[in-house]
Amino acid sequence: MDLKLHSKSLMNSIISLRLFLVLGIMVFSLPSLGQQKYQKILELSYENGPMISNGKDWADEIRDLVSYRGADIRLGWRKTSNNFYNKLYRYPTFGIGFSTALPYYPEIGRPQGVYGFGEFPFSNKNLDKKLYLAYFAQLGLGFNLNPYDSLDNPLNQYIGSELNAYIHFGFKANYRLNQDFELFSTIGLKHYSNGATKRPNAGINLAPIAFGVRYNIDKISPEPLRSIDYPELEKRGYWNFALYLGSKNYEVGDPSYFRGGFGVNYLWDASYKYRIGLGLDYFIAPGFESRYPGREGTFSNQSSLAIVGSWEWKLNDRLYMPIGLGAYLHYNSENQESWFYERIGVRYKINEHLFGGLQIKAHKAKADFFEFTIGYTIPGKIQKVVGN
Repeated sequence: MDLKLHSKSLMNSIISLRLFLVLGIMVFSLPSLGQQKYQKILELSYENGPMISNGKDWADEIRDLVSYRGADIRLGWRKTSNNFYNKLYRYPTFGIGFSTALPYYPEIGRPQGVYGFGEFPFSNKNLDKKLYLAYFAQLGLGFNLNPYDSLDNPLNQYIGSELNAYIHFGFKANYRLNQDFELFSTIGLKHYSNGATKRPNAGINLAPIAFGVRYNIDKISPEPLRSIDYPELEKRGYWNFALYLGSKNYEVGDPSYFRGGFGVNYLWDASYKYRIGLGLDYFIAPGFESRYPGREGTFSNQSSLAIVGSWEWKLNDRLYMPIGLGAYLHYNSENQESWFYERIGVRYKINEHLFGGLQIKAHKAKADFFEFTIGYTIPGKIQKVVGN
């Protein structure tokens, strides 16, 4: 059985790498749009680090069996045009990447991920120095895992599905050798989870340290500017209406059920980077009678209502991260809800009004469900203008 799974994992790895390379070639072949300029980069790295246990006996046993070793390849484009958001975020790098464990581990498989990433230098002052520091975030699709099976793999209660979300965030140190090559090292947390779409789902957590080399395919042009000319910030309010769609698996071996909801938020421009606000979330959890035979499903025990504080981190004029902390006005422990919840994700502004995205909603850092989101924004009138 292990040999068969290992062969399947190796074949999946080859197919995934080929797809990544094809996608990378397609992306790099696209011409720059308008006057936007990019510096294309290629990065290769090797990583090693421990698997983090959740303290359970079975988790400690897997941790002792798995000594994680992996590799990453990333294709990116650093924004170099001297527009406001590029200067505000110190000329960030965005791109796509492919991550893979090098050995095959019978307990968890060969975890892999295809992802999009963003890397943001800490300071404008160090942009032209040999050593500079940055922070990064990666979000994508994880696969090629060996999930829990009551007969073939009963020890692995970390993951119940082959497909999962892939998340990696941390810090990076870059050392510039010359105009073409840089050395770098990263430290961070890597996470695989299916958002409770299939139990068990304790989630795989790795803490690797990586060492790698970066090749700057293009020279930086135009040269980055350190000074920022802040445009006028038109402060106004925004009404956000969002529809959440997802699914949840409550118990191992049971079917998954629809989870969804609707949110209304009022947000205000706090700065060039952030919006803050307050709103209401309404959630539904159908299937109560199937999950609890002999008990009646009612509107009350299949729905919940919460007040939520919202924060939006604007990465550029279209991409942003919604972050929320909610407190329930009404909730049900039968739906595996506690009195508060957290939310984090990514959204893309399609136009002035429409947006779409993906968030993870959690209770005490334990996934509730993935929220596939579509929404509508109504901008208010300009209340105040600050800046130039």
